[in-house]
Amino acid sequence: MFDLFSWSHILILLIVALVVVGPKDLPRLMHMAGKWAGKARGMANEFRKSFDEMARQTELDELRKEIENLKKNNPVSDFTNSLNEVHSGIGDPLADITDGAGQTPSETSAALEGGPEPRTGEFAVTDAAEAAPADRPIAS
Repeated sequence: MFDLFSWSHILILLIVALVVVGPKDLPRLMHMAGKWAGKARGMANEFRKSFDEMARQTELDELRKEIENLKKNNPVSDFTNSLNEVHSGIGDPLADITDGAGQTPSETSAALEGGPEPRTGEFAVTDAAEAAPADRPIAS
């Protein structure tokens, strides 16, 4: 503020104010000038804050747009979506796999759970504790 006036100019203004207003009303004039300066400073701060907030909001909007564009054009999500589509079209990947006896894993697990009896020449899969005789301990 004082860059506009040099100290000699400020001194001349104070002397003129003292002569024009008088020594009795000079403190009241300075108090009013201080209030006006405070109001002007407050308004400038409000303007600066609102300007900063608008700038911040536009930056946030730009970032949101960039994030949306990245979500839409993300090659990783495209790859994941294509994998999900391929996987959903396959069905059960274990359905075509058979063990040596010609059974699928689901049929084998059904046999383990008390399903159909094994065919001729096949052994039933049992738990080791059930298969061991009661009088003989199981060796570890």
